[in-house]
Amino acid sequence: MGTLQAITGMNDILPADARAGEVPVERWRALEEAFRARCERAGFREVRTPHCEYTELFERGVGEVTDIVEKEMYSFEDRGGRHICLRPEGTAGAVRAALEHSVLERNPVVRWYYAGPMFRAEKPAKGRTRQFHQVGVEVYGDASPAADAEVIDLAAGLLRALGVTDFVVHVNSMGTRASRQRYREALVAHFEPAREHLSPESVARLAKNPLRVLDSKDPRDAPYKVGAPSILDFLSVEERAHFDRVCAMLDALGTPYVVDPTIVRGLDYYTHTVFEFVDTSGRLGAQNALGAGGRYDGLFRELGGAAEVPAVGLALGVERLLLAAPEPAAQKPFRVAVVAASKDDLAVHAASLTLARDLREAGVEAHVDTRFGSLKSQMNRANEQLGAALVLLLGGNEIANGTVSVRDMALPKDDPRKQRDVARAEVVAEVLRLRSPAEPAR
Repeated sequence: MGTLQAITGMNDILPADARAGEVPVERWRALEEAFRARCERAGFREVRTPHCEYTELFERGVGEVTDIVEKEMYSFEDRGGRHICLRPEGTAGAVRAALEHSVLERNPVVRWYYAGPMFRAEKPAKGRTRQFHQVGVEVYGDASPAADAEVIDLAAGLLRALGVTDFVVHVNSMGTRASRQRYREALVAHFEPAREHLSPESVARLAKNPLRVLDSKDPRDAPYKVGAPSILDFLSVEERAHFDRVCAMLDALGTPYVVDPTIVRGLDYYTHTVFEFVDTSGRLGAQNALGAGGRYDGLFRELGGAAEVPAVGLALGVERLLLAAPEPAAQKPFRVAVVAASKDDLAVHAASLTLARDLREAGVEAHVDTRFGSLKSQMNRANEQLGAALVLLLGGNEIANGTVSVRDMALPKDDPRKQRDVARAEVVAEVLRLRSPAEPAR
């Protein structure tokens, strides 16, 4: 039997020292921490929904005539005959959770964020995997155009904080269902005379969801998309006022954007504002959408709620953000190695583990080689593998004297401060003093 491997398109994410040429888990964690911190400062709170949901949730919420539901969902029947699937996106599950737990009965406005894996059975490509990761935010109960603008600006700020500067925000309005129905009819009238020249996929979309024809990347469709009606011409006075207010808010915030009537988003639940963050650096190739979102005021009712609830949200693709963001300058972590100067002394081994534990409790990264090999092998590991800033040596003499021998690995051998004894009761404080001021506690 051959060696087992990960499923194609579902990738391992390893530490920096485990594999070259891949984005290490440390960068993933830094991005997620930056996202969480920015959301918390803006009054959002984290929600975690199951990775599996009933398939019906996405059929009703996302829409049956969408690529996600028709072609991309990992949907299957479980042992109880229930139709369930791996979640392809985060919004429908979050709304289901808000409804199930009646969160809006306790809070008139709910601000949530999430981070985690999503699953779609797409052909893997650069920036596109079958298990992919998203960070996103949801705002429920706020119908103001300012909420739309704030969500867009929040994401733009995150991108800039990550060093992603080559992007543009495309914004549009889908209006309400009534105006969208009028627009659908106009699109069918526009594309119908060219039916025999369109790609087979667009012909099928024309009958089921004509707005999706505008999303086509097939070159056969490109000439006929030119001159297609703009949905902005079908908005009511109130719908246009909402969109104009969003744009005015973005102007006031200084968030650059372009109005793009071809941004229609492929999910059925969108109304009013829709937007997409597009990378302009060229590093992502064809998969240049960094994230997207919009308003979905009808989704609560669609999923069984008693009334419509104003809602707006966005999701950003973590894999694509990591490809678009510059790699940060390497920073050598402050590490301490506790070395037992005895291979067989149980008291020395126990004292080494205790000292390492005390350092960790104080926020210091501390390592003990619990194989307790030779002094030479432990020192080699501390110096070459760990790159330890300090080595704390413990042997029988140190235990008897109540001291720890502290060796500063950055100092030259002839420096009298290179190695000195410190009282065991004071060694944690001494390590904290020697630690770089820029190094935070963990």
